Amino acid sequence: MKMIHAQIAIGSVCLVLAFTITLQIRSVSYNRVNNPNTLRAEEIQKQLRQAQENNLKYAEQVMQLKEDLAAFKTDAAESSDYSKTLLKQLERAELLAGLTSVEGSGIIVTLRDSKAENTGNIDPNLYVVHDADVLWLMNELRDAGAEAMQLNGERIISTSEIRCAGATVSVNNNRTAAPFEIIAIGDPVNMENALLMRDGVYDTLRYYGIEITIKKASKVTVNAYKGNISFKHAIPLQAAQ
Repeated sequence: MKMIHAQIAIGSVCLVLAFTITLQIRSVSYNRVNNPNTLRAEEIQKQLRQAQENNLKYAEQVMQLKEDLAAFKTDAAESSDYSKTLLKQLERAELLAGLTSVEGSGIIVTLRDSKAENTGNIDPNLYVVHDADVLWLMNELRDAGAEAMQLNGERIISTSEIRCAGATVSVNNNRTAAPFEIIAIGDPVNMENALLMRDGVYDTLRYYGIEITIKKASKVTVNAYKGNISFKHAIPLQAAQ
């Protein structure tokens, strides 16, 4: 009889233990599936994989388009006068749009945050290079005849933004931080004079200790724009009519 009671007791314990383990497993599974953090992480991973696949697909398309364009240029250069005219127009359009790397005489300007100690009640933000400072300097260069510019390697085109993004500056939707190197192609003397005019951008930034160096060069290189250019709302006038 004792043996039977013992077996029943052991069986009961095993059943309770099995039930507890099953309940625990279901609880863990439920939490894993329904936990917002887990779901969020899995969704992010899924989106990341999809974005990587899209980037690979787009990169292949870009390479194919570049190959097609190169083939077109080669054929056009060996074809009729009309094709050669079209090729020249295409090259000029690429030049104006900033889609090709260019070189020429120019200027290199570097901006660094001030290292001076603020001993007064002056706003400490005045000792840091801001997007407004970069814009002011680049506008002076444009007014002095700059034909192509880049900021920390990012080509500046008509749709480029230069705006504050926390402790950095956003350009072409890419964040970049000080020191800021601006390379501009144009007449080096005219551009330097535009920056050094009295009470201009150079004097103002130097007043707050912003380090600004200007270097003229007989040859500098400005990179091609590498981003995507798309117009969703602006269309040629003739096409709109």
